[in-house]
Amino acid sequence: MIETRLTRRFGLETPIVLAPMAKVAGGRLAAAVAGAGGMGLIGGSYCDAAWIDDQFAKAGNATVGCGFITWALSDALKTAPDLLDRVLDRSPTAVFLSFGDPMPFADKIHAAGVPMIVQVQTLRDARRAAEAGAEVIVAQGAEAGGHGEKRATMTLVPEIADWLAKNAPDTLLLAAGGIADGRGLAAALMLGADGVVVGSRLWATREALVHPSMLAAAVEATGDDTIRTSVMDVARRLPWPGRYSCRVLKNPFTDRWHDDLDGLVAAADTVAPQWVAAWEAGDVSVANTFVGEATGMIGSVQPAADIVAAMTREAETLLGGGWRRD
Repeated sequence: MIETRLTRRFGLETPIVLAPMAKVAGGRLAAAVAGAGGMGLIGGSYCDAAWIDDQFAKAGNATVGCGFITWALSDALKTAPDLLDRVLDRSPTAVFLSFGDPMPFADKIHAAGVPMIVQVQTLRDARRAAEAGAEVIVAQGAEAGGHGEKRATMTLVPEIADWLAKNAPDTLLLAAGGIADGRGLAAALMLGADGVVVGSRLWATREALVHPSMLAAAVEATGDDTIRTSVMDVARRLPWPGRYSCRVLKNPFTDRWHDDLDGLVAAADTVAPQWVAAWEAGDVSVANTFVGEATGMIGSVQPAADIVAAMTREAETLLGGGWRRD
């Protein structure tokens, strides 16, 4: 058994948390991870209230949480001011915020008695998350799929762990980015984390909301086939802050536009509908497959519970049996 402050505080059987991947981590996937003893989070990211409600329904009786892209939540509340309240009223396991300042939402989340998890990409942002009263901070390295920044997991995690030990010792720390098997889980614990957030490996599961063509592309790919880029955000006309780029699989679309974002902006009226249509059709030559460097460790698409169990067993073996961190 792997016992950490995370498992004790949240009543988990394993220190594995599902990344709340946008429109991928639906209710079935969150429930499957929760049922396997980890923490399941619905990817409410772009704040589609109807979609979030539907996915909570699909989670059934499982106790799960919800994640938001913080800047998108700020925008969404201008037209749907009750969006966060509707999630908090469900007494979720946690609310997970990433990519923006958590401070404007902290008081409401704390008042609801819901744990706040804040994902950060720099030590500076970890300090801000601690100031906002985050119960859990996630140190996300650039190896991760989807959006992030430049720091690597291997150095970011221990640096934040050391800072928390001195300044906010009760705040839990999770590692994210490139963690796809028991080796990554064991390594994260040795670096000072209380657990891990897993995205790409749980993205490639039977319960995830991913087109089969994209799953097949990820299984065949290696970490060398990924790229950090902003082309898909331009194509989708999403106003992502400039500090964040996105790791996806390279394809002819990134080959054409990665070094010509100005040209892509100019051609957006034509290109954007093509990208969206390709996404819906699973055309991986145009639409990008959102997966991280861990894609090279994905050999098949499996049930989420099997992946959680295998990661835990492998980590237990590597850590020499039982593991407890106080």
